[in-house]
Amino acid sequence: MMIRYLTLIQFTDQGARNVDKSVQRASDFGQSVSDAGGKLVSQVWTVGQYDGCVVFETPDEATGSALLINLAKDGNVRTQTMRCYDNQEFENVLKAVS
Repeated sequence: MMIRYLTLIQFTDQGARNVDKSVQRASDFGQSVSDAGGKLVSQVWTVGQYDGCVVFETPDEATGSALLINLAKDGNVRTQTMRCYDNQEFENVLKAVS
């Protein structure tokens, strides 16, 4: 079972200055996810408090964390990430609630 994440993205000042390269950076992130055995589900740019959103899946938490750390290391974006559950996964979570 893959672990699914939803990551909200904000450009840093550096990322805003280099916005013309954001499509290539997004493509590179998608390739990194694939190379790590994961799957890029969705990647969009947004207007408002956040500049983009990405949904991706990884085989384990360490892989997901490493991908996000590498994304942040370049200094172009800040991220806020949430673990996502589909219906069946959330039903399993609810079964564990006492």
